[in-house]
Amino acid sequence: MAGLAASGSNPDVDLLYDINGLAKDAPVWFDRVMEYVGEYGILLATVLLVLGCWLSVRKRGGEEAASSVAALVWAPLAAGVAVLVNVPIRGFVERPRPFLQHEGLEVLVSGKTDYSFVSDHATITMAMAVGLFVANRKFGFFGIGLALLEGFCRVYMGVHYPTDVIGGFALGTAVALLLSPLAMALLTPLMRAIERSPRMGWLIRARGKSYDGQDALIPGARKETDAEERDLAA
Repeated sequence: MAGLAASGSNPDVDLLYDINGLAKDAPVWFDRVMEYVGEYGILLATVLLVLGCWLSVRKRGGEEAASSVAALVWAPLAAGVAVLVNVPIRGFVERPRPFLQHEGLEVLVSGKTDYSFVSDHATITMAMAVGLFVANRKFGFFGIGLALLEGFCRVYMGVHYPTDVIGGFALGTAVALLLSPLAMALLTPLMRAIERSPRMGWLIRARGKSYDGQDALIPGARKETDAEERDLAA
């Protein structure tokens, strides 16, 4: 693969120069923004998206709250597993960073000395996005959008080939989906046990939320409908 990357006729390299060329024409301040977004910002935004989905799930409650939270817990775990799987892949492929083989690239981040294929950032964001999609499609679509933006940023910054990003997307998706049944089988009973805990139950559903997602009544209190029926009967 490294040999193919050295060829100027390789579409992977051509696309690299096309996307990275945007960094040369952009203002310096915009490149600094893209550097931060591509290195840290999107990762942080993805984590916040998972937290936002968790708040939404626990507020809604319902019988599926435990399984939904289990899926959310799996999202960052899937990212971690995918990165571990990537370690031997990188060592096997041994593809150098694009700026080490091609001149004229605008490299926005220095100090990258490890191998290029596959992109850890693309792997992490897509694994979390797919895990998030399993839990909640609306939040999952936003997560996938962030992952695609992350992939663009990595090429824009000159630190990855487009195929590094595509490989990361494929790896993250495969790990999140293929291991999801096993992860859910292990995590869902754990989340249900936490749900039943008087002290930890708030992690699964908001206080006062019943299994059907309705506001739970205070013990001894009367339902409003019962009070209205009694008034009518009187």
